[in-house]
Amino acid sequence: MKTTTFFFVILAAYLIGSFPTALVYSRLRASADIRALGDGNMGARNTKRQFGMRAGVLVALVDIVKGLLAVMLADLSGLALGGQMLGGAAAILGHDFPLFARFKGGQGFAATSGVFLYLFPLPALIGAGIYFTVYLLTRNSDLGAGLAMGQLFLHLALSGAATLTLAYVVAVLLFVPFKKWLDRPRRQLLEQAPGD
Repeated sequence: MKTTTFFFVILAAYLIGSFPTALVYSRLRASADIRALGDGNMGARNTKRQFGMRAGVLVALVDIVKGLLAVMLADLSGLALGGQMLGGAAAILGHDFPLFARFKGGQGFAATSGVFLYLFPLPALIGAGIYFTVYLLTRNSDLGAGLAMGQLFLHLALSGAATLTLAYVVAVLLFVPFKKWLDRPRRQLLEQAPGD
């Protein structure tokens, strides 16, 4: 695999992740910037809160596809598992810090789900079932996500996945709360804004 091909794939994966789904939707739907609405997060959850369940589901599906396509591109380009994981990470970083939205993006859970769906399809699908079941019963998205991703990690560990793969899963998942922490100042400014 040529170095130029590797860097092209990583750059392309980042650009795929950078597509600002929620921002595009809010612009088309209400000529608004989703980053100035609700908690300011450019993701499916904030989109759902502002525009309804269908809007949230649509944004989530597109963001999932972004992660999936980035890893698929790496795979079809001949990159080994390590390169595919880096392609997925690049897409997640693109979603979180999108070139096309002044590097102010979401927190990456849907994009991460798409990456896992391609890399680890069976535990990812089981995780999706757990997430939706828990959400329907409790309306607690964080609880559903935590249980789903915990199951994915446990499934991989019990299946004998390599230490590097497990470390990758942990690192990618930990970036979700880390990005939430990074976004806290912007969220606090929105909460303090007049009329909110």
